[in-house]
Amino acid sequence: MKDYQKRYELLKESLAEKGIDVDQIKEKLKKQRIETPSWAYGDSGTRFYVFKQKGAARNVREKLQDASQVHKLTGVCPTVALHIPWDYTDNWDELLEYAKSLGIKPGAINPNLFQDDDYKLGSLCNPDKRIREKAINHVLECIEIAKRLGSRDISLWISDGTNHPGQDDIRNRKHRLEESLREIYKHLDDRMRLLLEYKFFEPAFYLTDVGDWGMAYLLSTKLGPKAMVLVDLGHHPLGTNIEQIVAYLIDEGKLGGFHFNAKKYADDDLTVGSINPYELFLIYNELVGAEEEGVKLDVAYMIDQSHNIKQKIEEMLQSVENIQKAYAKALIVDRRSLRKYQLEGDVVSAEKILTDAFETDVMPIIYKAREELGVPLDPIKALRESRYLEKIKEERK
Repeated sequence: MKDYQKRYELLKESLAEKGIDVDQIKEKLKKQRIETPSWAYGDSGTRFYVFKQKGAARNVREKLQDASQVHKLTGVCPTVALHIPWDYTDNWDELLEYAKSLGIKPGAINPNLFQDDDYKLGSLCNPDKRIREKAINHVLECIEIAKRLGSRDISLWISDGTNHPGQDDIRNRKHRLEESLREIYKHLDDRMRLLLEYKFFEPAFYLTDVGDWGMAYLLSTKLGPKAMVLVDLGHHPLGTNIEQIVAYLIDEGKLGGFHFNAKKYADDDLTVGSINPYELFLIYNELVGAEEEGVKLDVAYMIDQSHNIKQKIEEMLQSVENIQKAYAKALIVDRRSLRKYQLEGDVVSAEKILTDAFETDVMPIIYKAREELGVPLDPIKALRESRYLEKIKEERK
């Protein structure tokens, strides 16, 4: 790390030969924005047990405190996604001012349609109209909260589904869902967006009402331009080509955001980039490639993880760095040569363009960006030396 300046100049010289401006890449890294989730700072666990951590945030104000530390140490995480009712407060104006005093702001608002006895047979798809109205009203409450906080996005994961064949009529569930979403959509103001998240299974195990990106795309298209698709990296069957999904949604103008995490088996919510960093790079390769072709993207880059074993703030810093590395590597892809080899059908050379970028050490660029942002070169080391973790352990006994 100490000699990164020399490594930066060498990398700059090497990439300049390919027509790649490292200084421009550094500026893009400085402008990168990553939203962290409030729920990752509090105690969470598996389906079997919660391993509590000393100092874990116990309420929304403490979650904001921890999120502000992540932004202070990275310079690229100025917003925090909130989950309702987990982060509910009686005074939203006061919470907004408190967040601002910490140098951050509330981000996407996430309704909860999966933790209520009434939702046993579904929320927005429930056969009981009374329960559907209850679920709709909760989302409308979240929209009003978003308006109070100046938040733009409503991130909506609909956990509805059935566990058994014949439990409910599939087409009727689709009709109920569309009707419910139309009612919700009407209450968005002009600057707001409804981000529809999909998941192929769990908690229901026979069918999920929004089970893949095609269903989310169909629903968002029917609703209108303020409805977009949200891609959670853990919400796919093993082997799914997520970068292809991303490319299609970009091309259709329907990619609204990401929930970044990683998985080994299913929706594991592991550290971003910890299992398949090449996949994360290939996803960013599609995003960067589209932007360099002139496509205007408006994508919310959000982390969604449950930090069950690692120290919560440290794991968040790991995730942010892994996202920065994937983005930087995508930015150094030699796209002029890549396009040439693609058109010539030179598969080996085209693939090598990507692997060369992926295998490049881009940390000197990230260090340079951090230096100019005025944040520590090593955020985790700085966190430990600050004794912030010891402080919250004492204060949050």
